[in-house]
Amino acid sequence: MELSSFNMFLLFLILFSAAAIVAQDILPGSTLHASNPQQSWTSPNKSFTLSFIHESDNAYFAAITYNGVPIWRAGGDPGGSVNSSAELRFLQDGNLQLVVVAGPTTSLVWQSNTSGQGIDSASLDNSGNFMLKNGNVPIWTTFDNPTDTIMPEQNFTVGDVLRCGFYSFHLLSSGRISLRWNSSVEYYTYAGINVTNTLNVSSPSLAMQSVGILSLLDPLFTNDVFMARGSDYGPSDDTLRFVKLDCDGNMRMYSSSLSDGVGSRVVRWTAVSDQCEVFGFCGSFGVCRYDDTDAGPICGCPSRNFEPVDPNDGRRGCRMRGDIRSCQTTMLSLNNTLFLTFPPQIDTDYFTANIRACRSNCLVDSTCVASSSMADGTGVCYMKRSDFISGYHSQILTSTSYVKVCDPAMPNPPVSSRKDGEGSAALEIGVIVLGSSLFIVILVGGFLLFKCRDRPSYESLVSEYSFSDYASGVPVQFSYKKLQQLTKGFKEKLGEGGFGSVYRGILSNKMVVAVKQLEGIGQGEKQFRMEVATISNTHHLNLVRLVGFCSEGKHRLLVYEFMKNGSLDNFIFESSSSSDEKILDWDCRYRIALGTAKGMTYLHEECRDCILHCDIKPENILLDESYNARISDFGLARMLNLNDHRHRSLITVRGTRGYLAPEWIANLPVTSKADVYSYGMVLLEIVSGRRNFEVSPETGNRRFSLWAYEEFEKGNVGAVVDRRLVESDIDIVQAMRLLQVSFWCIQEHPSPRPTMGKVVQMLEGIADVQKPPPPLFLADGSAHPSAVISSVSSSQMTAISSLVSS
Repeated sequence: MELSSFNMFLLFLILFSAAAIVAQDILPGSTLHASNPQQSWTSPNKSFTLSFIHESDNAYFAAITYNGVPIWRAGGDPGGSVNSSAELRFLQDGNLQLVVVAGPTTSLVWQSNTSGQGIDSASLDNSGNFMLKNGNVPIWTTFDNPTDTIMPEQNFTVGDVLRCGFYSFHLLSSGRISLRWNSSVEYYTYAGINVTNTLNVSSPSLAMQSVGILSLLDPLFTNDVFMARGSDYGPSDDTLRFVKLDCDGNMRMYSSSLSDGVGSRVVRWTAVSDQCEVFGFCGSFGVCRYDDTDAGPICGCPSRNFEPVDPNDGRRGCRMRGDIRSCQTTMLSLNNTLFLTFPPQIDTDYFTANIRACRSNCLVDSTCVASSSMADGTGVCYMKRSDFISGYHSQILTSTSYVKVCDPAMPNPPVSSRKDGEGSAALEIGVIVLGSSLFIVILVGGFLLFKCRDRPSYESLVSEYSFSDYASGVPVQFSYKKLQQLTKGFKEKLGEGGFGSVYRGILSNKMVVAVKQLEGIGQGEKQFRMEVATISNTHHLNLVRLVGFCSEGKHRLLVYEFMKNGSLDNFIFESSSSSDEKILDWDCRYRIALGTAKGMTYLHEECRDCILHCDIKPENILLDESYNARISDFGLARMLNLNDHRHRSLITVRGTRGYLAPEWIANLPVTSKADVYSYGMVLLEIVSGRRNFEVSPETGNRRFSLWAYEEFEKGNVGAVVDRRLVESDIDIVQAMRLLQVSFWCIQEHPSPRPTMGKVVQMLEGIADVQKPPPPLFLADGSAHPSAVISSVSSSQMTAISSLVSS
């Protein structure tokens, strides 16, 4: 009897274990919806997730992620991009389909083509491999159908291909690895680190080892051939290493650790060390170069004979002004420039010729588009016949390139000038014309200076218009008198903040701008210009663009693009006059909150140097004509004289009451987490439509932020959301998530506050949001000393107390 009971116990244990295993399986008929980012299929250890991720605007991907980093995408990139009505369906017939549902119409985007193969379950295992199975036998797996990533325990064979955009990665039958543009131009190939002779392979495959080595495997090898080794090579329990083909055409090895936060990944190896050597990186006729900021490669056009396809994205390439088939042509000379050529290319001819012949042969050949003359001792000339030309400019390049354009050729820095000796006579004529012109200009300028002393000086005009095109992205230097004219004597005031007052102005090209007079700038002119250069090198959809600046004597001014709809505070807070009140709907508020977070993420995590804002508030979040969030005044804190303690005081930094992190007032080191605190307060205001420090009978005469957390704790989210919004239009789940993120951001101690990158993940629903603890200031409504302010003086405690209780 005892034996029988024991056997029954074993049977029960086995059945329970089997049930637990089956519980990990996904059954046919299961569906994931892009509109519900909380839905997911996860691995048993919870490290990997298959769900929809929201990339930008209305673009979604069904992807397997590790720590928020995509490692496989249904349909690949960009073919798997869908909108919010998409579904990932595991059908009863065993087929996995990505579809877009538009009313009664269903459009197929991608499928596994596995119907009728007896598939009865699916699962995502602890290695990140998603399998469609017949019983316990895998019929189809993501490891056998990769998109852009090679994972540990994955076997990548000759028939497999990684793709991203125009680029692809291949393992050749010879055992070499290869990167290609448009499946035709092979710009990178490699045989391995420890290869001493020609590979002799029969059935090669690649394997990514967990220690950070990409190896070539083959039955004929005694030892593995190392293809790549990560800089953090070595065993690690909590780090995942993988190889990924990025859409910029480069192959990289990444490390991602769960302890580093969601979405974190560090580059440990790069296939092409010089990004400008990736064919097609800057698009057709685009020229890749670097500037002195070490901010990465920059894409531009060869000259003013070309215009960008997309002014907002240099990587889209350039198009020629005019049709060379119907105009008189000439060859534009580009010094220190190379048109990338990776033999064999069927659209390229190679021959030995001097620099003149390389130019003239292309000019007279109707099929030639461009040529490059190599000054490396070989005398080789490349003649390009394709309509797709990929250029690279650098002062260290000795080659000279030519591109056929309609006459006249209009050189443009930095790939300008003629140095090929087209004739000393032309050079002499140019010098004479330039000298004569300069003499005439000086005479005219002197006359104007004498006759019109109340107008800007000649030197000011030269300085201001040294950059002819405001849209070039280079900040224009203005004189103070010129800005006085453009603003009509600083007459129309748009507002003021902690860094100075803002005035409306109109440039000579009719562009409306906002001119900010800076106060408290303790830097000299050279340092000010360096900081302006730093700000001007930031380019993001959610940042206000810097148009120009003025640094003259004691005057320091910045000129920004004008935002038609003004600042966020004009829309989210109740107006004293209900007749002119403008109310943003819920979707618009969510987009503004997310856009602001993305802009701050760029400043904190994606710039070469972390840029702190130090004054995040609704007044500094501007709205363009489409009500997109645009952060202003970023980087200005870098210019402040921080030895002047007035700028660390609540009293003198105007308009920031309620947004300063405790460490500011405690005079402790300020990091990017101070901006996170300010953002948390702004996020609460976006949701509620009320100032976070507002006190009213409705809140029991307590600060609104304290009352809001208590209502949130009770589950009464509707009481916190702006009462002017239509209840049916509010996404309560989304509102709950935004409030949770807000309360995480305003934690008193900096360490539990998330990074802005993590905030974006949480707002988009990619990362889970845990229940936030009450911020200490909010826990009892007073200012208690804690870990972050344990050394605060009594006078500082008084200031903090006034901050949190007012």
